[in-house]
Amino acid sequence: MSAPERIPPRSLTPHELLAKGELTVRGQIREASNAVLYCTVEYEGVSAACVYKPVAGEQPLWDFPDGTLAQREVAAYELSEAMGWGLVPPTVLRDGPYGRGMCQLWIEATEERAEEDRLLALVDGDEPGPGWKAVGLADVGEDRTALLVHADDERLRRLAVLDAVINNGDRKGGHLLPAADGRIYGIDHGVTFNADDKLRTLLWGWAGEPLTEEALEALRRLSADLAEDRPLAARLAELITPAEIDALRARVADLLRTGRHREPSGQWPAIPWPPL
Repeated sequence: MSAPERIPPRSLTPHELLAKGELTVRGQIREASNAVLYCTVEYEGVSAACVYKPVAGEQPLWDFPDGTLAQREVAAYELSEAMGWGLVPPTVLRDGPYGRGMCQLWIEATEERAEEDRLLALVDGDEPGPGWKAVGLADVGEDRTALLVHADDERLRRLAVLDAVINNGDRKGGHLLPAADGRIYGIDHGVTFNADDKLRTLLWGWAGEPLTEEALEALRRLSADLAEDRPLAARLAELITPAEIDALRARVADLLRTGRHREPSGQWPAIPWPPL
């Protein structure tokens, strides 16, 4: 009689782990303006670190009266996945110890990787220098200014396109995480998807330049996926308002029409404060 066939262990996706695992709060990240809890999540013997942001800990915002910041964070993840770039860590909406909230995989940004992947800098003079893109002049105290620059990096360039799509109102330097695997992730996407133009970012270095063919192809796929009969549109309808979905479609269409990176509108501060 032959031995029974061994069934290999099932591969658990990060999304499934976050959605089904048991959350245990380990601490609070106190620098945040809303409640941000550092947790571990465990399911079927697999565990990982994550961030849990309960809706009950959100501060109300006058210009985001509908929905929750947690829902917008999940919507940003859905858009990143639809574009095929994986720029936002796996993120789900789920119940937790303090009620419904956003749960996102923790990305460890090591000091070694952060030093290797220098993304932002302040330089003297009016030109950014090779490998850098200018953002604007910054006050550095004692009646001095310096030129704020970001790296001329294709990973950041994809994030600049994503931010234009989701209408990110708060892309700060601290929201850019260079991971040990060489990828750059963007986090903190609660202030997104407003129907009005709210784009504020440090990634203006490509403003007005032609979009890459890779970006245009990702935008074409996204435009098709945002049609009313597609699963992505149905998923977004659970997270943001109909007016915000219409505005999202219009932003994608405008990027495809112009074929260029967004430029500051002049009607809203272009750079978030504080920038880092």
